[in-house]
Amino acid sequence: RHVQHKTKPPLRRSFEDWLETTSITLTQVNGQRKYGGPPTGWIGPAPGPGCEVFICCIPRNMFEDCLIPLFQIVAPLYEFRLMMNISGQNRGFAYAKYGRTMDAEAAIRALHLHPLQGGVRLVVRLSTEKRQLCLGELPAGVSEEALLNMLRVVSDGVTGVIVREAGPRGRAASALVLYSSHYTASMALKVLVQAFKKQFGIFITVHWLSGSSKPRHYEREEVGALAYPGPTPVGQALLTPTCFQSVRAASHDPHPQHFSRSCNAVGCLRRVCELYGFGVPLYDVRYHTNTNGFLCVTYSVLVPGLPKPFCGAAKVFPCPSTNTMKDEAHHIAAKQVLKAMALDCSLTNGT
Repeated sequence: RHVQHKTKPPLRRSFEDWLETTSITLTQVNGQRKYGGPPTGWIGPAPGPGCEVFICCIPRNMFEDCLIPLFQIVAPLYEFRLMMNISGQNRGFAYAKYGRTMDAEAAIRALHLHPLQGGVRLVVRLSTEKRQLCLGELPAGVSEEALLNMLRVVSDGVTGVIVREAGPRGRAASALVLYSSHYTASMALKVLVQAFKKQFGIFITVHWLSGSSKPRHYEREEVGALAYPGPTPVGQALLTPTCFQSVRAASHDPHPQHFSRSCNAVGCLRRVCELYGFGVPLYDVRYHTNTNGFLCVTYSVLVPGLPKPFCGAAKVFPCPSTNTMKDEAHHIAAKQVLKAMALDCSLTNGT
C-alpha cells in the first residue's frame, strides 16, 4: 500500500540544514528561541545598555538561518532572540544584541527597511531594554529586604527594590523592581504571579513600568507581534525631560496642592535616582504671589544623570515657616518628576 509522507516546507528544511552545517546552537525557553548570550568564543564583557536592536515585520515563516547571518553582516552578535509560538512559527519580532552601542546603531542604519520576500521590509529600532517591573497587591507592611529575598527565590537578576508603603484603610503595598537585564525582567514577568501564589500564598499583580496606571495581570505574555515598543517613560525622561505645567496654567488652577507627611516624595525620588545611578537631585524653587492669596511655586529639578532639568509650577498654601514652605515646594517638584518617570507614588492626600 502506498503511504504518503508529509513533506516539510522548503524554508523549514533550509533552516534545519543550516543548523546541521553550522556550529550555531539555539535554545528555546518561554516562547523565545535564543542564540548566544554569549555565543561560544565570545571575548569581552557582556554588553551594556544601548547595544540591542528590536526587529519587527519579520515574515512568520522566516527563521534564524536568514536573520542571524543578515545581522552578523554588521558586527558579531552577542545574542539573538526570535519570539516563537507553539505552532512553530515566529511571532513576527526579534531582538539582536551586539557588543557595542556603535554596532547597534550601525545595524539600524544598514538594516532598517531592509527588503525581504514579497515586498516586506524589516523595521529595526533601538530596543528599550525595559528592566523595571511594578508589583501590586503586596501585603501591607512588607519591607524592602523581605520582598527582595522573596523575589530572589522565584526569579533571577533582581538588583533593587523600592517599596511604596500601604496607604490608609489597609490598602495594599506596591513596589518597583529593577532587574539586571530585559531578559531577566521578561522572564520574571511570566512567572511572578504564579510563583508568589504557589510559594507564598500571595496574589499579586505584575506589569511593566509604564505610563499606564491600570495594572495588567500577567499569566501569559501580551506583547503585540508587530508593535514597536516605544521608549518607556524613564527613557523619555532621559531624552526629553518635560515642563509639566506652565506658570499661566497654574495661576488659573483653583485647587492648590495638598500634602501628606506620611510619605516623602523627595526621599522617594532620591532613592530612585540612587537606584538608576542618576545622582542626587538639585532643587531651584521660586515663589510668586497669586491674586487669590496662594503662592505660585515655580521649580526646576536638575538630576545630574539626565541632560535637562525638570521644570514646572503649582500652587501651595502659604505657611508661617520658611522651612515648611521649602519642604512643601520640594515635595511638589519631586512628585512631578516621579510622575514623569511613571513612578507616581500617590503621595497626595485622598489618593
